[in-house]
Amino acid sequence: MKLIYLIPGTYRAAGMERVLAEKANWLASHGYDILIVTCEQKGREPAFGFDPRIRFEDLAIGYEENNGGSFANKLIHYPAKQRRHRRALEELLKREKADIVVSMFGNEAGFLPRIKDGSRKVLEVHFSRFKKLQYGRKGLWALADRWRTRQDAVTASRYDRFVVLTEEDSGYWGPLGNIRVIPNPRTFTFPEPASLDSRTVLAVGRYNYQKGFDMLLEAWKKIDTTGWTLRIAGSGEPLGEVPSNVVTGPSPDIKSEYLTAAFLVMSSRYEGLPMVLLEAQAAGLPAVSFTCKCGPRDVITDGQDGILVPEGDIEGLSAGMCKLMDDKELRLKMGAAAFRNSEKYDKEEIMILWENLFRELS
Repeated sequence: MKLIYLIPGTYRAAGMERVLAEKANWLASHGYDILIVTCEQKGREPAFGFDPRIRFEDLAIGYEENNGGSFANKLIHYPAKQRRHRRALEELLKREKADIVVSMFGNEAGFLPRIKDGSRKVLEVHFSRFKKLQYGRKGLWALADRWRTRQDAVTASRYDRFVVLTEEDSGYWGPLGNIRVIPNPRTFTFPEPASLDSRTVLAVGRYNYQKGFDMLLEAWKKIDTTGWTLRIAGSGEPLGEVPSNVVTGPSPDIKSEYLTAAFLVMSSRYEGLPMVLLEAQAAGLPAVSFTCKCGPRDVITDGQDGILVPEGDIEGLSAGMCKLMDDKELRLKMGAAAFRNSEKYDKEEIMILWENLFRELS
């Protein structure tokens, strides 16, 4: 079976790109013919390793050239780039004659179902239904975000299958007959759970508005953290002033960060299915997390393998951290449950779901 994946680029060291590498490598190793088509790669190397049997082609459209510009700038340049993108992609798809084409909800999502190349079309979303509204933008951008959010459901309805990451998010899209839930697979496995005897609280993610580290730091400052360290592994925008017992910066070995932590804390404002929760579970770490849209409610069973806190409740985040900091036996009990529950995100189990979907369409 020949599959084509459409993604803006593979050069970012981010969750969607990592998951694509994991899935494409598995499929290539199981006999699938895989082509990954980008439109923003510009000769940059992939951030993650790909099986040498996987082919790549970049359409060099350049949507990112207009990112960060004015509303008028996008309005002027976007239609022409869409026309060029559609022509280039249609030519490629008619040449390749794939069985199934999978869009990862890039700029081709709106027009891909109208390309008549004989392939079945799948739309795969890695963010929640409400992501665009959660940007919190104002003025014309806010109007555009509301319009695009409504339009996303119309777009999704035009595909043979529409794949979301969580049961929670599935409920937000309305009565779409083509919707399926297939979570991302965990990307890490550990032979045994972490000991949880350290005095380090771990947070992982890019330093930006989405990850909510401003709220995490506020929650950290509200509690007695004597003898404890907060490790925020990542990089990006400045975090501002941080207490002396907060360690920041990227990690050269993220797996060791999980194994040397007492528990994970996640303060995100929004997610799709946060890989950090899957990775923490794989290491046997309990988690304290906001119930942001989407993912935490699917991954964490409150009181069993972690603690769920109402979205944006900084006092609740402080209380959740204190509860695990003060009770090692509770950490160990929750960590053991997390380690067991991680099995449902095993790559083999998840890829069986994808194979079943592909067979439905073939």
